[in-house]
Amino acid sequence: MTENAMPRGGLTLRTLAMPADANAAGDIFGGWVMAQMDLACGMHAAERARGRVVTAAVREMAFAMPVKIGDTLCVYTEVTAVGRSSITLSVEVWAQRYLTHTMEKVTEATFVMVALDGDGKPTPVPAE
Repeated sequence: MTENAMPRGGLTLRTLAMPADANAAGDIFGGWVMAQMDLACGMHAAERARGRVVTAAVREMAFAMPVKIGDTLCVYTEVTAVGRSSITLSVEVWAQRYLTHTMEKVTEATFVMVALDGDGKPTPVPAE
């Protein structure tokens, strides 16, 4: 881990960065990383909402370092707030560097997900 830092939240998604996800220099596209974050937040929020959710907002995201081909992308999520129909999650992305045990924090953001009913309208998030 970088400077003895530990990821916050639970490991929600773990996937391998492949050549099709990279530019000519071997750096993984930021949009692909963001898509993995969205998938992880969607899974976690759907479990909490016990139903369908959609992404309503992504708050401030910046990349501290690149993800390279062969790295294992580890996405950690944590519910930080629940509103009437919204679920706010903190998400961190860490890269386990190819063929090593080195973990480095790549980016973090806050995602806001909204629970929807069968008609696609916001619906209350059930109590835990």
